[in-house]
Amino acid sequence: MEPVSLIVLLVMGTLAGAINAAVGSGSLLTLPVLLALGMPPGTAVRTNTVGILFSTIGSTLGYRREIAEEKGNLAPLVLVTALCAGLGSILLLLSPAEALDVVVPVLIVVALALVIFQKRLTAAIRARQDRRAARAASAPQRSPYRSPGLVGAMGAASVYGGYFTAAQGILYLGILGALTGRTMGSVNSIKNLMSLVVNVAAAAVYVLAHFLIGSEIVWPATAAIAVGALLGGYFGAHLAKKLPDWLLRGIIVVVALVAIVRQITG
Repeated sequence: MEPVSLIVLLVMGTLAGAINAAVGSGSLLTLPVLLALGMPPGTAVRTNTVGILFSTIGSTLGYRREIAEEKGNLAPLVLVTALCAGLGSILLLLSPAEALDVVVPVLIVVALALVIFQKRLTAAIRARQDRRAARAASAPQRSPYRSPGLVGAMGAASVYGGYFTAAQGILYLGILGALTGRTMGSVNSIKNLMSLVVNVAAAAVYVLAHFLIGSEIVWPATAAIAVGALLGGYFGAHLAKKLPDWLLRGIIVVVALVAIVRQITG
């Protein structure tokens, strides 16, 4: 690849890493550049996924204290998320590239709706939880991250995350915020951890497919994105902690709308 292309990918990777730490969907910066360089969609997604993995490493390190506070409650969520992400990445290897044009806008719209209506959904969920608590006042309080509904929803979203990494963070934030009843800022650490799990699982499948069946990954492009994404992810996590919930929610909506327009017009 030409040096100019690698520099552009490095810069876009840095910005994508910061966006992934704060919101998600940073791949909407790097993936279009890969496509503009003439890569087939499947190759571009695989190349981007392996590179953007490093943004989630950086952002997870930035949230390591918050994640440690919940580590005893995350095993089912991590396991289901990893397995479903692996399934999604296998689907990408088997499905035609044209399927992306249909699936992605629909899923982004769903994620945007979850973010916009999160407060109403949270109120309904809390009311239901209060009714259950009244019927079983002596029952121990279970972490919302162990809820079968949340684990199942995150599993379904992780199939998409393994299939096509762009905008997965918006989906995860919407689900985690709506089904835990917590603010966007407080669930952002778990969103970043789940993004890391999904990207590791998907990248593992793509790398194995590269060596076993020759599925193409453009390694110089992956390296450029990875270096930028690692830096952007780490410093973006520290910035995201300082954002008020309303601003974080507004950023999510704007990024989601941009993603929808990009997918429809792209």
